[in-house]
Amino acid sequence: MSDAPASVAAAIRAALLTAGPRAKAMAAREVARNWRLGRLAFAFDVAMPDEPARPPLPELLPPGRMPKRGKAGSARGRAALWHALAHIEFVAIDLALDMAGRFGGAMGPQFVSDFLSVAADEAMHFALLERKLAALGSHYGALPAHGGLWEAARETAGDVAARLAVVPMVLEARGLDVTPATIQRIAAQGDENGVRILERILDDEVRHVAVGTKHFNRVCKERGESAEKHWKTLVARHFRGSLKPPFNDSARCAAGLSRGFYADLAD
Repeated sequence: MSDAPASVAAAIRAALLTAGPRAKAMAAREVARNWRLGRLAFAFDVAMPDEPARPPLPELLPPGRMPKRGKAGSARGRAALWHALAHIEFVAIDLALDMAGRFGGAMGPQFVSDFLSVAADEAMHFALLERKLAALGSHYGALPAHGGLWEAARETAGDVAARLAVVPMVLEARGLDVTPATIQRIAAQGDENGVRILERILDDEVRHVAVGTKHFNRVCKERGESAEKHWKTLVARHFRGSLKPPFNDSARCAAGLSRGFYADLAD
């Protein structure tokens, strides 16, 4: 992207408005690289889109209309699992880009650096998962996908604390909880490549939750709020799901998310 926009906001907006899956992943990595190399100005001269561009496929469905994945060990079940994971990472690219572009002007350059780094990681995760799908004779877009993953962004567009509370500290933290069991299932199938992919994603997601928690704590300190108390208030107000055990307490703790945040909100 030798002709990258001068402002980091314009570069982020362009990536968000890139529809093609591979093109979006490449755009996210390019924005992060150009920012890291000092090629983009810390300027927020354009607004972020309300919705990012999406490819024609996969078809996005409400959770209740999602088809059954099939038996875990079957070819259909394996393809469905990896497709669902790829979709999560694809939407995560946009969530990280929007975080940097929507709130970075007020939060500062380090915030932008942190979340563009997250976006680059999510793009790399998506590329790994897309390659995995290809090895299974499938591709991203071959199956329907969960249509509600962007809802958290819509719900928290007006408040950086709410966005941090819900996206890194609830949604990504949930990944810390469920991924170890998925790794065990994949290992039981003898899929060493799949295990390595998920272990890499899990390691990166600990850092992503840590980034979100760090900036959330900073915002709460600046606002004179108790971080744990304010987090609970924001989750109750903006998160429509529920927090379900079991929790990966060790991974959450490594990310700075102590049990004091979430234990008494769990079902």
